[in-house]
Amino acid sequence: MKARNFELFREDLTDRGMGDQAASFLMASGKLQALCYKHEIEKTLRTPGYAGFQLLSLNDYSGQGTALVGVLNAFWEEKGYINAAEFRRFCAPTVLLARMDKFVFKNNENLKANIEISHFGEDVLKGKQTEWKVKNSLGKIISKGILSAKDIQIGNCQQLGEIHLPLSLVKEAEKLILEVTLNGTDISNDWEFWVYPESLPVVDNTTVYMCDTLDEKSKTVLKNGGSVLLQLAGKVTQGKDVVQYLVPSFWNTSWFKMRPPHTTGILINDFHPVFKDFPTDYYSNLQWWELAHRSQVMELADFRKSFQPIVQPIDTWFINRRLAMLFEAKVGNGKIMVCSVDIQKDPDKRFVASQLRYSVLKYMNSNLFLPENEVTLEMIGNLSIKRGEWLDMSITRDAPDELKKNIK
Repeated sequence: MKARNFELFREDLTDRGMGDQAASFLMASGKLQALCYKHEIEKTLRTPGYAGFQLLSLNDYSGQGTALVGVLNAFWEEKGYINAAEFRRFCAPTVLLARMDKFVFKNNENLKANIEISHFGEDVLKGKQTEWKVKNSLGKIISKGILSAKDIQIGNCQQLGEIHLPLSLVKEAEKLILEVTLNGTDISNDWEFWVYPESLPVVDNTTVYMCDTLDEKSKTVLKNGGSVLLQLAGKVTQGKDVVQYLVPSFWNTSWFKMRPPHTTGILINDFHPVFKDFPTDYYSNLQWWELAHRSQVMELADFRKSFQPIVQPIDTWFINRRLAMLFEAKVGNGKIMVCSVDIQKDPDKRFVASQLRYSVLKYMNSNLFLPENEVTLEMIGNLSIKRGEWLDMSITRDAPDELKKNIK
């Protein structure tokens, strides 16, 4: 009955220099798991005529290659990232629900939410009013209202009213929370959403060289003490075999090696100043869908064990590769930011990516851009070519023809 499997996972994680991140991986992956359960359960409760649902298990299953599918551990204990009261907000006999077209908006749009309720309690609830409020991440209420009183019958898909809120009052990128409460009860639910400016100021790019490969100019810029933004979206080879969706692998990748995703969430350094204009949690919340879903990850196999990226996808516990989507480093006299997320394509349509790009460039143009860790050009170059093939062109330029042919 001893948890030998967890001992092996812990040993492997420690061997790869990430043992001290175990608790953070648990919390970040757990928050995403709870988020997935919330939206999956609410989707079923909003479905007309749906007969009910059944969870495979509320606790982890320790057999069949280790299946950490539960919001509780194998002993039916909380893991720390969600408790019974929080889970009951969206999984209970009576649940308040919202129908929203999306969770990411521009501030020239309106929030529209149709509020309804699923009620399978013992009795009809007579004359119940629904109160709503929109708060910012600090808990400050920026708008509120009350929906007209309704008799709530037994059943789901019961409409309580609509919420319309112009978002022009939001001037900077911000995470907001819509919370609804059934007055006179402890029944409440909430949904996070994000609002970004309709247009962004132009960032001075003259001090940052942007490229998608380590070309000669990037090497010169770094040699002279400049700053480089290397955008590797679609060009990563070291980590190309890791398939990432926003949602995590459900059972485990030991049994389902060929069925992606292979990751279990993302750990984000949310206190890093690069996110000053891109509000984020320490885990991958819904605004990361556009950025993370099917995005490439970089495997930092050549980097020191102590190196920690800013945005770190969490690999399956069977392999424990050190992965990254965004990291910064010193290279010689210069500084570099490396990103495997596509923050360049279709800026008008992908305004979440545009907002992240703006935040990254603004940070790189500030005096806060001071990477602590140092890496080599070869380590970065290896991320986008086959391992061992990266060589400084200054070395190969004058090499014998036969050597050039072999290198090619």
